Amino acid sequence: MKRIGKAYDFLIKGLAVCAGIVIFTAFLLIVIDVSIRILGFQPPAFTIALVEYILLYFTMLAAPWLVRVKGHVFIDAVTQFLPRPLKWVLAKIVYAGCICSSLVFCVVSAQLLWEAFQSGDIDVRGVNMHLWVLYLPMPLASLLVAVEFGRFLIGIDDMYGYRGDVGENM
Repeated sequence: MKRIGKAYDFLIKGLAVCAGIVIFTAFLLIVIDVSIRILGFQPPAFTIALVEYILLYFTMLAAPWLVRVKGHVFIDAVTQFLPRPLKWVLAKIVYAGCICSSLVFCVVSAQLLWEAFQSGDIDVRGVNMHLWVLYLPMPLASLLVAVEFGRFLIGIDDMYGYRGDVGENM
């Protein structure tokens, strides 16, 4: 069981590192695109399309890690004034809702991925790319987000607990 936990942690952190790599790639593409424009040349047409894909991949790859380190957006203004027992119950309801919505997104995106793969549709923008590439990170990331909220639900961690610097949890 310990091995599975370590492999899972490695997967979560590995996806976060990949997210960092792809967002840095987007930064480079934008800098190159703007520099080419400033020099008076026509930049490649695929830059904008690739950056759009990268933003999706960045979001999906980083999502499980952000839930793990409590770096995602949530509002605790209401819960901070509640008594501890009520706060605990409300937290469990929130976790269950997050798990359900993540699993719905996982199933729907898996269906879209499968349909796009079967149909062989091409996304035509600056670069022709198979449409299934767009949906590729969504099912896994959604499933991992559900697992992370599941960790909160069963009591391994608490979303409303200590939220240290995101970098120290890396």
